[in-house]
Amino acid sequence: MEYSVKSGSPEKQRTACVVVGVFEPRRLSTAAEQLDQATGGMISAVVRRGDMEGKLGQTLLLHTNADTAMTDRILLVGCGKEREFNEKNYRATVATAADTLNQTGAMEAACYLPELHLKGRDIPWKVRQAVLAVEEALYRFDQLKSKKDTERRPLRRLILHVPSRRDLNDGEQAMREGIAIAGGVGLAKDLGNLPGNICTPAYLAKKAADLTKHQERLEVEVLEEAQMEELGMGALLSVSRGSRQPAKLIVMRYRGGAEGEKPIVLVGKGLTFDAGGISLKPAAAMDEMKYDMCGGASVFGTLAAAMELALPLNLIGVVPSSENLPDGAANKPGDVVTSMSGQTIEVLNTDAEGRLILADALTYSERFDPETVIDIATLTGACVVALGSHASGLLGNHPPLVNDLLAAGRESSDRAWELPLWDDYQEQLKSPFADMANIGGKEGGTITAGCFLSRFTRKFRWAHLDIAGTAWRSGEKKGSTGRPVPLLVQYLLDRVAEK
Repeated sequence: MEYSVKSGSPEKQRTACVVVGVFEPRRLSTAAEQLDQATGGMISAVVRRGDMEGKLGQTLLLHTNADTAMTDRILLVGCGKEREFNEKNYRATVATAADTLNQTGAMEAACYLPELHLKGRDIPWKVRQAVLAVEEALYRFDQLKSKKDTERRPLRRLILHVPSRRDLNDGEQAMREGIAIAGGVGLAKDLGNLPGNICTPAYLAKKAADLTKHQERLEVEVLEEAQMEELGMGALLSVSRGSRQPAKLIVMRYRGGAEGEKPIVLVGKGLTFDAGGISLKPAAAMDEMKYDMCGGASVFGTLAAAMELALPLNLIGVVPSSENLPDGAANKPGDVVTSMSGQTIEVLNTDAEGRLILADALTYSERFDPETVIDIATLTGACVVALGSHASGLLGNHPPLVNDLLAAGRESSDRAWELPLWDDYQEQLKSPFADMANIGGKEGGTITAGCFLSRFTRKFRWAHLDIAGTAWRSGEKKGSTGRPVPLLVQYLLDRVAEK
């Protein structure tokens, strides 16, 4: 998709289609009014007849008279009630427009939706969110289908209109950011949607190496099991023992900042398939456990976006990758393993394996002398119970870092919600046979998982994002969401702004 940002009146646009909004009940937006005047009242006449009420999600495609307008088509998009027009409705309106345009055969369009008033949001925000909403609406994962459903004349070019020439520079920068973030989201989605027989730890390692082909500032190192054994990564390796696929520790270093500048380290859980091990999961919906590597996928996507934007930061992505399957060599409930940190762990439930591979990856991150470390993981079903699919769970040992991530979530509309990391919860991890158990019982499951990870992060500033509820959708529209790539990229953009 090709994007551009322009200013100018809608009636003067030489394009296949112009997109304007209509509010409920039958109130034309400013751009729609301008087009109405240019077409001799065509839009207002249609609205009066009741063909377009302006309800959210409603669309109406009008064909114009070539003698009275420069555009062949006008797409009216319902925006709902103006006083209820919020961020969610804005994105939904843009997505509806994109989906409709993709089926009209117009191939190009001028979109005036970024000019709609949205309380508390400026033009750059609306431009960037428009790009993300369009890419979300048009995303298809059909790489594995022998016959693909393709539009005959799909939308290929979209012009996002801003009110005045003064908005062009900021709008174009927002467009570039939106394109980069959408690319990162798309990469994370693709990796998440691949099945476990294709997206193995070795596949992820190769994908990391592929990122270096067009990026000189990126270096990739992949640690094999023998190297992890030498480092004492007993927690990570205990998970991979039940699989025929060898584990990989993927390290991606992007040197965009100054020499010697401390890096931001992103650690992503890369369980390419999680059957639960000996503590076997129920069969229903077990196919969705291919999404257990979405934390790792988000690290790939965030790094890809950062490189596309050439962010002046030093970033390191660490992705511990394995499968968790039942086998004669697999972890058994009651086993005690020794982590890279030297701390011992009693494995009471082999399905709580993500925290085991993250424990060693977090300890490994100490060697980078990081500014901050953020881990991202589809860690606990308890987070889905607590927060549903709307917000990622957030815990951390450094309040300013937690606040920065919360702010990035609000700005990017990829929100997180802080949960407490109180010492009171640490009591639930006590074990009579090891330094800690890998589960803390039914109460506060997301929090006790965070408490477990916190025992491996005492030497640096750290935050944990539990994306079990936000990383993918179930049901008819099942698929990876690419979250929290928008949140993480916004966090990085905010760090650049601070510098």
